[in-house]
Amino acid sequence: MVESHAQRRGSNPRPDPAESIIDIPSTPPAKHLPFLQSTATTSYSSSTATTASILSWYCSNIGVLILNKYLLSIYGYRFPIFLTATHMLSCSIYSFIAVRWLRLVQSQCISSQRQFLKIAFLSSIFCLSVVCGNTSLRYIPVSFNQAIGATTPFFTAGFALLITWRPEPKMVYLSLLPVVLGIVLASNSEPLFHPFGFIVCLASTAGRALKSVVQGLLLASESEKLNSMNLLLYMAPIAACILFPLSLYYEPGVLHATFAKIRTDPNFALLLLANSTVAYLVNLTNFLVTRHTSALTLQVLGNAKAAVAAFVSVLVFRNPVTSSGILGFAITVSGVGLYSEAKKRSKISSSNS
Repeated sequence: MVESHAQRRGSNPRPDPAESIIDIPSTPPAKHLPFLQSTATTSYSSSTATTASILSWYCSNIGVLILNKYLLSIYGYRFPIFLTATHMLSCSIYSFIAVRWLRLVQSQCISSQRQFLKIAFLSSIFCLSVVCGNTSLRYIPVSFNQAIGATTPFFTAGFALLITWRPEPKMVYLSLLPVVLGIVLASNSEPLFHPFGFIVCLASTAGRALKSVVQGLLLASESEKLNSMNLLLYMAPIAACILFPLSLYYEPGVLHATFAKIRTDPNFALLLLANSTVAYLVNLTNFLVTRHTSALTLQVLGNAKAAVAAFVSVLVFRNPVTSSGILGFAITVSGVGLYSEAKKRSKISSSNS
């Protein structure tokens, strides 16, 4: 039987326009999705803030090194104690503004006289470290100063063992061998090596390591812990009170020489102000980087920062470098990286056991 044309057409009926059809809405573009838009915006702003804090940290660290070297070695302002005292004075003022006025962090108060004495002791170590570091810039290049400063983990491990009598795993100590080997190689091949500059730079590095160990012990309880901004708020005025009298005693004529330079060169006052401001920004940006990154990331960034600072200083001051010196610096920085990794694995294994 042959189907008619009408039957064939009816076998595949078309939808009746009168019947109701389910309306499936189209997917709106991203700009109409508030949740996705806010998430993307938050992620972008967070990454931007992290990048900005890291760049600011690098610039402020390198900037204060370059300015200190210029003032103490090239400009002829040979008063490192007084220069450090101005840094502490500016840190006191800026810290008060940041914590008490702008409230960038929650203000923490000193709870007892015992806590105050601990902070005063930390301030004295801090003074020793910073003064020695600035003094070394009179005698050795910034690049060599940074190479020596990279050995901080060696002194940290040594002081921790001497003070707490709690040894680290063997791999932690083995990782310090490249740190020592690298600085020995860099020292032997440094064209502008100066014995006194080398010694005071080592003293600065040791003081920085001692401060970190002592700080972890003295302010270990939850009631006495202070974040870095509040700690600087209390340490800086104490350090300034220590350094200004020391400067007047060990650097006679410093006030007369300073005001004489300001009279003959008005830009010198601006240079001192800029130097002191950047010295505070080093602490502020360090706090911001710590807030936006992890501890391990901070260690890696710190290792890279030393290399960048050394490279920039060579470009600025044109101090001679040797291939052996570069190799020694690279070995030291690599050893610091191995030390950080060994410490991380040690903490993981101790927490699992």
